[in-house]
Amino acid sequence: MSLWDQMVLGKTTTANAILNNPMYTKNRGNILLEEEDITHLKTDEIARKGIFMSFQSPEEIPGVSVTNFLKYAKNKITGKPVKIFEFKKELENSMKELNMNPKNMERSLNVGFSGGEKKKNEILQMLTLNPKLAILDETDSGLDVDAIKTVSKGIEMFKTNKNAVLIITHNTKILHSLKVDYVHILVNGQIVKTGSAELAKEIEENGYGRYK
Repeated sequence: MSLWDQMVLGKTTTANAILNNPMYTKNRGNILLEEEDITHLKTDEIARKGIFMSFQSPEEIPGVSVTNFLKYAKNKITGKPVKIFEFKKELENSMKELNMNPKNMERSLNVGFSGGEKKKNEILQMLTLNPKLAILDETDSGLDVDAIKTVSKGIEMFKTNKNAVLIITHNTKILHSLKVDYVHILVNGQIVKTGSAELAKEIEENGYGRYK
């Protein structure tokens, strides 16, 4: 699929393009991270540069525990050996903050997890890997009010003045508990409006009709 020529660039497509998903071909344009051109880097190289993406439908990986998956990912991202005792303690603390069952640490990644558990596990990965840019693709999709609050709490735990979070969403509930710097409305591959958190409130009250 050609991203730029078809001009049907959507929110999720944009995220996949940034991570250089091989399902798409970038014919023109550049992707810059801290003034470095990462357009043609491989996905794992982009991840090591500090970009993380959560998925709408997280994959299940039988036979690989949550702990081992995160330990391996942390090692690959940092290039440093993981001290397992300290690492497990950090995981336990993060899981407690996210209201996750600590027994999930030894379960196969996402296998048999509820939708809410999978989304919380994505936030756990973000906290563990501590990227420069976290792209959250509809992390709030299918979650109840309490789970959305927990995910929002995890985002607030992650945010510092040294990183950034890009939240892709169709509704504004996840934004209620967050300090939002910018809101962008994307229609047919084009940003048609940019504003502050007030723009999200406007959308919540009036919908997207005027921007289509």
